[in-house]
Amino acid sequence: MSRKVVRQSKFRHVFGQAAKAEQCYDDIRVSKATWDSSFCAVNPKFLAVVVESGGGGAILVLPLSKMGRLDKNHPLVAGHAGPVLDIDWCPHNDNILASGSEDCTAMVWQIPDHGPARHTSEPIVTLEGHSKRVGIVSWHPTARNIILTAGSDNLIIIWNVGTGEPLISMDDHPDLIYNVSWNRNGSLFCTTCKDRRLRVCDPRRREVVAERLAPHEGIRPMRAIFTRDGNIFTTGFTRMSQRELGLWDPTSFEEPIALQEMDTSNGVLLPFYDPDTNIVYLCGKGDSSIRYFEITDEPPYVHYLSTYSSKEPQRGMGFMPKRGVDVSKCEIARLYKLHERKCEPIMMTVPRKLLEKLLEEVHNLRATVLSQEKRICDLENKLSKFTNGTA
Repeated sequence: MSRKVVRQSKFRHVFGQAAKAEQCYDDIRVSKATWDSSFCAVNPKFLAVVVESGGGGAILVLPLSKMGRLDKNHPLVAGHAGPVLDIDWCPHNDNILASGSEDCTAMVWQIPDHGPARHTSEPIVTLEGHSKRVGIVSWHPTARNIILTAGSDNLIIIWNVGTGEPLISMDDHPDLIYNVSWNRNGSLFCTTCKDRRLRVCDPRRREVVAERLAPHEGIRPMRAIFTRDGNIFTTGFTRMSQRELGLWDPTSFEEPIALQEMDTSNGVLLPFYDPDTNIVYLCGKGDSSIRYFEITDEPPYVHYLSTYSSKEPQRGMGFMPKRGVDVSKCEIARLYKLHERKCEPIMMTVPRKLLEKLLEEVHNLRATVLSQEKRICDLENKLSKFTNGTA
């Protein structure tokens, strides 16, 4: 009788590998703002990092090919009057970057093909509508020139970037909004809030269509993202301050599809999701590891794959869109880890050649074992004949 011991998955052996020293970006003064943001955004053309700057907020924008030590006089994108809290690249134009700041505005910037040639302080549009700091900016995944901003005034505004005018304003949140995530076609978005509720909002109807009180019982910040199947993956804390992850069906919020405890670290888990492989990467601020899980239709639905570990803790993380990874090297994802003074690319790879080699070794080992077992049987038969006196 055969018994399946290990779950079959083509991503079971995915491993992370840090880039060589000469392929990192050095001498970057990463922002020290006390905000649970990734402080890093990346696309196939550029790497953008929120950096320390006197007299306001600044963003360092580098072409991906500009690796190595950074020039101290490298131009910055610096038009905000306060620290920058969040940045996001437009999914439809790799030269358009959005930023949100403590100065209560969001700004949209046009970046030249080879990066800024001089300090930039004039955005192509300034979005003014919040009365408190803007901590979240998120482009619409399918509609051009549409962006969402969320501020500490508990207000969500969806803007037409082409005109700079607000299209939709929603004030359904009574407290600070922790994060916002669009679904794949942009028809819905989910939010987590300081009032410990997970909400699903329909921007066209301008209302909350589903909500769940305390998907994680702890009072510390939560994160939520839509998966490709329309479910919602969440990270949070238990009542005993253990980190926890969950998977929810927004059409039936009473019981979770899956709920797993992880560890007792303090850092908020930032989830980065790859819809093509259905893998989610969890990066805790202050952690020195990246855990990744595969979401499937089989229990327990969220399957632990592996952990990438390093010596230095991460200040933030950027996630490369799939069109920017090197598939010829079996790379399925690439993350950009922010250290104290540098940014380090981390490649996630499916080791096909390694797997083939391992399978060959297993086959050879089994053949050797069978040969030895046959030899042992022959020797035992000869031994029994001698002991019985028949030889």
